[in-house]
Amino acid sequence: MLQTPNVELEAAAFRQLLSHFQQHTEVQNIELMVLADFCRNCLAKWYAAAAAERGMDINYEQAREIVYGMPYSEWKEKFQTEATAEQLAAYDAKQKLKAKT
Repeated sequence: MLQTPNVELEAAAFRQLLSHFQQHTEVQNIELMVLADFCRNCLAKWYAAAAAERGMDINYEQAREIVYGMPYSEWKEKFQTEATAEQLAAYDAKQKLKAKT
């Protein structure tokens, strides 16, 4: 394992992750939460927190726009679908499992 992180490589990988999420709008946040235990909103929260830790003035809504590639309200209107009963059940099961650990 590398001792010193390469910020340039990490930044490039992060930009690719954002691009991938922006290109795959068919993947819903609830699906990401069930499968990966994080979603676009989580990423935006982490981004805003990292900015705050560094004294930068980027709030959650601004971070969401960076992650979504557009204002969240616009993305939600264009791409977000209602969660299915199956998706909600899978999410609830995952949350219960996490609570036990």
